[in-house]
Amino acid sequence: MRIAAIDIGTNSIHMIVVEIRADFSFDVIDREKEMVRLGAGGLDGRSLTPEAMHAALQVLSKFRRLAESHRVDDVIAVATSATREAENGGKFLRAITQQTGIRPRVISGTEEARLIHQAAVYGVSVPGDVAVVIDIGGGSVEITRGAGPAIDLGRSFKLGVIRLTERFVKSDPIEPRDERKLARHIESELGKYLDQVARAGFDRVIGTSGTILSLGAAATEGRASLRNRRVPAKQLRRVRRRLTAATLDQRLRIPGVEPRRADLAVAGAILLDVVLKRLGAEEITLCDLSLREGMVLDYIARHRKEIAQADRYPDVRRRSVFELAERCNYFPDHSQQVARLAVLLFDQTRAIHGLTDREREWLEYAALLHDIGVHISYELHHKHSQYLITHGHLRGFEPEEIETIALVARYHRQATPKRRHAGFGELGRRMRRTVRTLAAILRLAESLDRSHSQSITGLDLHDRGDDDLLQLRTAGDAELELWSATRHAAPFERLTGKPLRIEVSGHAYAEQPHATARVSGKAVRRRGDRRLGQDDAARAAGEVAERRGPPGVRHRMELVRARQGGDQDRQEEERAHADDVQSAARH
Repeated sequence: MRIAAIDIGTNSIHMIVVEIRADFSFDVIDREKEMVRLGAGGLDGRSLTPEAMHAALQVLSKFRRLAESHRVDDVIAVATSATREAENGGKFLRAITQQTGIRPRVISGTEEARLIHQAAVYGVSVPGDVAVVIDIGGGSVEITRGAGPAIDLGRSFKLGVIRLTERFVKSDPIEPRDERKLARHIESELGKYLDQVARAGFDRVIGTSGTILSLGAAATEGRASLRNRRVPAKQLRRVRRRLTAATLDQRLRIPGVEPRRADLAVAGAILLDVVLKRLGAEEITLCDLSLREGMVLDYIARHRKEIAQADRYPDVRRRSVFELAERCNYFPDHSQQVARLAVLLFDQTRAIHGLTDREREWLEYAALLHDIGVHISYELHHKHSQYLITHGHLRGFEPEEIETIALVARYHRQATPKRRHAGFGELGRRMRRTVRTLAAILRLAESLDRSHSQSITGLDLHDRGDDDLLQLRTAGDAELELWSATRHAAPFERLTGKPLRIEVSGHAYAEQPHATARVSGKAVRRRGDRRLGQDDAARAAGEVAERRGPPGVRHRMELVRARQGGDQDRQEEERAHADDVQSAARH
């Protein structure tokens, strides 16, 4: 099912077209925005100007045609502050219906706040977090507090940037006296409510709307991705000082400031700075989801009998990972087996790598997504996986987390991390070590399901002094897993600083129906061992079989002949950079 959601705001008109999936999640397949300044000169009970209404009707007609081109099943639209307050708001709504067929409903400030909060926590918040959400529009500002999508405090105030600019910004640049008047007005309108929110407490502050995103871009000088970016309040205070001291021409040259918002940026910067200071917030998390996404979530909630996916994965991060995996037609049994084995290896090497549960989660998600690049092509699918993860619109993650997960997935096969690789070389020293560590673990875990048969049921890693012993428990033929693990153990050995010996035990998997259980054997790959080449495959297989079992038991092994040049990356492996080597000291 496809729907279009239109937000007829005071400053801009936004539309998104989404596809609602069977699990009641949704994907944005198109979006448009047009700044029409509908509320300019028409706030505080005055009439919307003919020019503004004409411009809005033209935009809505185009949006309707665009929605129809996507064959949407429904178009939902809401109108906010400008239409809500205008003397001729009803006339404007009738004109919209007559000329476009769209039937917008006017929502209250409280309802607007609720929908925005729902979208913001859907896109950013972690379950259990208490979030304060701030949305600065052209006619109003909405500030809510709540755990998850439910709000316990929510208000809408007539303090939008168009309203404040028309009333207080009377010169260019703004006079210090007018800036103080504006700040005092904001304090008088919001102060008591913000104090109430501050006393109730919160874990994070989330900022939505074009005004806040533009200020966030200015704070980062337009050099970083804004999605889920945390911006310190101190940086935004510096942006305020810079904007209030600049003329319009100078503001247009500030990196990150959207040109069409440059005249409203002064009021927006003062408003946001005053709010964050009164809340006592040290930073704000930017969110590109807002009212229109909240409308979609509300539509889904009112048009479903159950929420299959959200009930299964209440954590927005985990749900987002599985949604991306399913969009890319991943191999669920294999991916979840690799994730399970990777997490087991991570937990049993904590004393070596010293990483935390945060990195453990990254590893699990990289394992779940490591093969999604096959959706594009098997050839170079590890690089395709990196691209899809980077651009897969994962919700709830900070940009650095997405980059790390993508790199770990990229290094599950072929070349190991190198400083010359794009993305990896730009990381700091600590993050390079993290990527190397997680990639080494994922590479070994992936090899332990080489046949995609989930034959490994458990594993235990034992430190034996001179080497490590990996004991595998199996529930079937694990010959391919053993063969693959011995070939791809080198990065893991560099992590632990020791040779890895692998011992397989469990059910016998000989072909004879009446054969006795096989004696546990060992497969050894030492650092000095030569790698398998094209001409060595059959001989290597025989050696592995000979070492692992008595001659009276037959073994099945499938060898795939490597294509010409297939090991090029592996042959080019270089030793880790000295700065990147993870200490193998046992804690």
